[in-house]
Amino acid sequence: MTKAPAEVAEFDPHRELREAVRKRCAAFGDEYWRHHDEQHEFPWDFYNALAADGWIGIAIPEEYGGGGGGITEASILMEEIAASGAAMNGCSAIHLSIFGMNPLVKHGTPEQRSRYLPRVASGELHVSFGVTEPDAGTDTTNISTRATKVDGGYLVRGQKVWTTKATISEKVLLLVRTTPRAEVERPTDGMTLLLADLQDPRVDIRPIGKTGRNAVVSCEVRYSDLFVPDFDRVGEEGKGFRYLLDGLNPERILLAAEALGIGKVALRRAVAYANERRVFGRPIGRNQGLAFPLAQAHAQLRAAELAIRDASERYDSGMPCGEAANTAKLLAADAGYLAADRAVQTFGGMGYATEFDVERYWRESRLLRLAPVSQEMALNYLAEHVLGLPRSY
Repeated sequence: MTKAPAEVAEFDPHRELREAVRKRCAAFGDEYWRHHDEQHEFPWDFYNALAADGWIGIAIPEEYGGGGGGITEASILMEEIAASGAAMNGCSAIHLSIFGMNPLVKHGTPEQRSRYLPRVASGELHVSFGVTEPDAGTDTTNISTRATKVDGGYLVRGQKVWTTKATISEKVLLLVRTTPRAEVERPTDGMTLLLADLQDPRVDIRPIGKTGRNAVVSCEVRYSDLFVPDFDRVGEEGKGFRYLLDGLNPERILLAAEALGIGKVALRRAVAYANERRVFGRPIGRNQGLAFPLAQAHAQLRAAELAIRDASERYDSGMPCGEAANTAKLLAADAGYLAADRAVQTFGGMGYATEFDVERYWRESRLLRLAPVSQEMALNYLAEHVLGLPRSY
């Protein structure tokens, strides 16, 4: 059984990609991530190193300076970053640059793509994602942030929450209502995507205190008549929600890969500790009470990994992937959290101590059962769209 990971790696078609990412991430050890999490400091050294290597533009078309890869390659990148011990602090530093501009790639004008995508690929341009609101949450069609049409553009007024990297981002891909919900035929109509400025006096940004992933800030953002020019509207007015959907499935696949990576590093640390730690004259890993839960965690991570690969390959091939993306996210989030929780249990009391890092993996893996969509909403999708059960919300 100890040969299984080597056997899996031997037949991995993305072996070179994995090894290159591991080599880069090896320069940023546990102490680096522990420090940045504790001090709430963005990991600029890490970010700049990945930008210099071209990893941030991995999924951006080559004509705009990117790597031209698919979600498969991007998800492997994120998995390996998480599995290096960087966990969500490392992944979230570049996550939005990888998937967040997908609506612009697909629906932006040639001028927009030429203006912004090369800067995203190089790491120069940080972009946030502004969708969630305090009174809407998962009910995206109920957002109240409004963009009023004026000469040459729009005036935006409203409030968003959980806007990642808002304090350092130049732009935000912002979902707004241009037509009130009561005046449209379908709730998903009348919403528009704008690529708005964030560092503007008419934008108030306030960090949100969080349990974990504190090297990368999440913010409450208020917009008070922020002007957004017409040339920064993505696609047609009123069709923003359908453009947004082009980012949802790849986002779920990438987050699933991040959960998988956290689960892998947590399990690796737990197994090493179980082999080294001796109690009653023998390694604690000899006890089935510890060995079986770790073996179960391995099996669930392996199943999640297969689901992720299926989902990413379907997306990259242009096939329907809603079922696969939601299934991958559901399985990986649970598997990653299970592995991290059992790692804490394996370490015993020291698992609760910050110096061994498994408590950090545990805190950050818990987030992935909530974001980008809760486990319950993933199940809602599968129940309604796959099983054909009545809509529950």
